[in-house]
Amino acid sequence: MPEPNLPFRWDVEHDRLGSLVEPADPERSYVEALTECAAKVLARGGGRDLYFVGRSPDSVYDLLRGVLADTGHRDRVHRLPLSLYGYDGQGLSRAEQAQLRANLTAQGVTPGRLAGGGRAVVFCDLVSHGSTFENLHRELRSWIGDDGADWNRIRGRIGYLGIVMRGKTSPNTWRWQQHAPWVGELPPRAVRNVSVPGWLWGYLGNFQPKTEPSFRRIRWADPGVARPRHDERTRAALSGAVALFERARTPEVRSAFRAVLAAEPAFREPWLRTLAHDIRS
Repeated sequence: MPEPNLPFRWDVEHDRLGSLVEPADPERSYVEALTECAAKVLARGGGRDLYFVGRSPDSVYDLLRGVLADTGHRDRVHRLPLSLYGYDGQGLSRAEQAQLRANLTAQGVTPGRLAGGGRAVVFCDLVSHGSTFENLHRELRSWIGDDGADWNRIRGRIGYLGIVMRGKTSPNTWRWQQHAPWVGELPPRAVRNVSVPGWLWGYLGNFQPKTEPSFRRIRWADPGVARPRHDERTRAALSGAVALFERARTPEVRSAFRAVLAAEPAFREPWLRTLAHDIRS
């Protein structure tokens, strides 16, 4: 297996960023909507480790890192830099497949990890039609088969959580998971959603400056992705991420976050009540 190759991203909690960042003040409506989304993602994750796929949900990750800082739950959230959008799952070369598996291994995602002890896993991403999840699932299933890992055990220990654009609720509403045959391989409720306002989904998925380029297959083995970027757009994205992380540590945001958790059905479960209690203002 080749050496892992992952895109560089500053750690907004621990890195000394100095002049790389400038003061930023996220809009109140943005923080409020993102807080509601992040709290629902955490609650509907079912107490599992959350892996945020690609760049689109970076702000959800940053806010959760801030809310969970100074608690024993901070290790529940992880980034999974990876783009599989627009890939039909049939065209990976052996070298690309090996590099993908090396990169996933470096992030703690392997057939052995999925089948073994510790918390189960939920992959989270912004979803329109679900192609990224479908392609990720296909690659994991192929890897699990090649390793001879126990799929019957793993299928109960992985889930997919889509952040979707809020629309009308009716029996005829189009839901991406109802049109994805691969979902049938998983137990009921292994695939769930959190809906957000259309403007927030569009901003996170299409317009928000990001701290690194999309990590598409052509970049999986490119050593250049591991080097920090200092261009104006990257620095603006980093400043926004730092500001959001710091805002998430305030009593106002943490109180709102706990209120959303308390309204979720999962709040009946001890793990979520304990987590909410540990998020101090």
